Amino acid sequence: MNISFIKYKYIYFALSGILVAVSMACLVIFGWNLGIDFTGGSILEIAYKDERLPVNEAREILHDIVGPAFVQSTEPNGLLIRMKEIDAETHQRVLNALGQDYQIAEELRFESIGEVVGGELGRATVWQILLALIAVVVYIALAFSRVKRPVRSWQYGIASLIGLFHNILITLGVFCVLGEFYGVQITIPIVTAFLIILGYSINDTVVVFDRIRENLIRGVGVTFEDTVNKSLNQTLFRSVSTSLTTLFVLSAIFFLGGDTLKYFALALMIGIAVGTYASLFLVSSLLTIFKKSG
Repeated sequence: MNISFIKYKYIYFALSGILVAVSMACLVIFGWNLGIDFTGGSILEIAYKDERLPVNEAREILHDIVGPAFVQSTEPNGLLIRMKEIDAETHQRVLNALGQDYQIAEELRFESIGEVVGGELGRATVWQILLALIAVVVYIALAFSRVKRPVRSWQYGIASLIGLFHNILITLGVFCVLGEFYGVQITIPIVTAFLIILGYSINDTVVVFDRIRENLIRGVGVTFEDTVNKSLNQTLFRSVSTSLTTLFVLSAIFFLGGDTLKYFALALMIGIAVGTYASLFLVSSLLTIFKKSG
């Protein structure tokens, strides 16, 4: 059965355009809730002797002392706290308040990250992501340099780049909303998840592009749109089954794992789901638009 996916391409464009526009609006309105990895601050990790202080109560206690703080539970009975940079006196006040009704067994760590170091780390992260995106475009342009027209090799790279921006922007938009309403911070693990999303998405896209290249060489399809459509039908089951298998594992981490990896797994779940859709339908449909404009 050969499903005609390409005839719905304008629906894909409209859906993706709406999602990207909403994500950009969230980014402008809410902004990034950056963690202390990028803004500077203090990290405190403590372990309780028996029962630990509930996370919500810990947030309320800390809010009265240091302002907004990001609190995670750790196994077996600890808390990991990220807050603004504090001095020794405030540090002791925090420990006393957190241990008033629940006995603290041990302070596992307390460290501070300066604002300058955090800013440098943020700039380095942005440059690394930009360089990775440029490398992806160059690689795909070279890998498909021998593809016969009607689409030029560099247009495959541009289509891939649009798909990658689409995937990252939507995932980032979700985290802007989570940061505004649930206090979820963008930390190094979340940025790592973004980089993994880039790699996963480009792998999915290359698989589809490679099948299009093979079918062009073999002369499969009456028109270019027909070739792309047949290629999608041939790669659909492989891409969806691979993504679903990955999502099952990430769902287990999100629902059953600890709080430390919860939002790392969520970022990957969103990025992989959106990336699979983009690789199969959005990016492939863009090629047919490039063919007409070229």
